[in-house]
Amino acid sequence: MSELLPNEGKKEIIEVDGRKYGRYPIKTHVITDADHIPDVAERYAAEYLQEGDVLIISEKAVACSQKRAVPLKDIKPSRLARLLSRFVYRSPYGIGLSMPETMEMALRECGVLRILFAAFISAIGKIFGKRGWFYRVAGYKAESIDGPTPYTLPPYNECVVLGPQNPDKVAEETAKRIGVDVLIVDINDLAGRILGASDPSIDRDHYASILKDNPLGQSGQQTPMGIIREM
Repeated sequence: MSELLPNEGKKEIIEVDGRKYGRYPIKTHVITDADHIPDVAERYAAEYLQEGDVLIISEKAVACSQKRAVPLKDIKPSRLARLLSRFVYRSPYGIGLSMPETMEMALRECGVLRILFAAFISAIGKIFGKRGWFYRVAGYKAESIDGPTPYTLPPYNECVVLGPQNPDKVAEETAKRIGVDVLIVDINDLAGRILGASDPSIDRDHYASILKDNPLGQSGQQTPMGIIREM
């Protein structure tokens, strides 16, 4: 697929379980709440699709189209949010809940009691040198919250972005529009997860492995969707 090239530093072809797959990122405009994901997929991806392809769409693009990007100026962190954010490990791959505004949104999304319990369990984990217990308890709603980073594209460099709503439904609606299977994916440089699939029988773990090196890009690359094609 000569028109679509892999992002810098990413391989076009990957082998998983003895089978080879091409991964082709697709550049779009900056997706906002004025967009409808099936329309975006049809506009940018339809011309490249072949039978058997799978279209992948970043969950952040879906969330932004659902008005799930909240401007920082509209978030007033509570004292609790300010306190808890001080104890959150700041990953080199993102802010997570280490800023008061993202922690405040976690409290709203997940509930105060759940976040407090997660913080308690996390403190116990740290005693034993274990990380990640906070998000295991707090759940995906907390884990999916992203704050702005130096490479975040405007206008999201001044927003907290929450996880998408009804990703399976979005995937199904998009698949009906473009005629191939669709996955809503949460992939970063640490791990990957398939949040939504147009077909319930799709092996989500298998496709997470195909995307494990994060071939999409939403900073300067501006490629929040792409095509997986078995070779």
